[in-house]
Amino acid sequence: MEWKIIHIDETNSTNRWLKGKRVTDGGLVVVTDYQTAGRGCGTNRWESERGKNLLFSMLIHPKDVPASRQFRLSMAVSLAICEALEELIGDVSIKWPNDIYWRDGKICGILIENTLTGTVIKDCIIGVGLNVNQRVFHSDAPNPVSLLQISGQETDRDVLLHHILERFGQLLTQDVCQRYLSKIYRRKGFYPYADENGAFMAEFVDVKDDGHLVLRDDGGTWRTYAFKEVRFI
Repeated sequence: MEWKIIHIDETNSTNRWLKGKRVTDGGLVVVTDYQTAGRGCGTNRWESERGKNLLFSMLIHPKDVPASRQFRLSMAVSLAICEALEELIGDVSIKWPNDIYWRDGKICGILIENTLTGTVIKDCIIGVGLNVNQRVFHSDAPNPVSLLQISGQETDRDVLLHHILERFGQLLTQDVCQRYLSKIYRRKGFYPYADENGAFMAEFVDVKDDGHLVLRDDGGTWRTYAFKEVRFI
């Protein structure tokens, strides 16, 4: 895939910046040094020191991707970032649905916004906040970590961006389901979770094509959850 990359010093949100834009061939990427209103899923905010991290959004126009299979796009971008980071550090995993973790620390968040035409995806905007060269985090986020904190050395953000884009372009044409599942955080063993009924112990079973998480609790009951219906403890 050919990418057109635009660098800007500051914006409220790279996802918002891309809304309404069109690209005829390949994909459009906007990269910024600072976001004044960077956000994660729901009402979550994303902390990032100016000029230290990799903040970008991608606009693509998927061909013939039905809405029922839109989670495959999430799988592809999560896996692309995970594999690119594995070249620099170990112990990288994907915390369902698409947070990137190093051990038990969150190193990257992804926000995907799709526009539908009928039953297929017309536009897909994928926002990425990747902690690269930030030394200290000041927000009340429970577990942020950066590449610098892990490796002890700074990373070239532009080089890392190109590695991610190259991998993502390749993975868009592949069946990535099994590779995604192999990188799931807490993939083996029982761990504590919580839903609207309280805390429970469960093990990972599967992620369905529509993105629903399937767990099996310690009583043997299978539980299926959509986004935000269950949380990791």
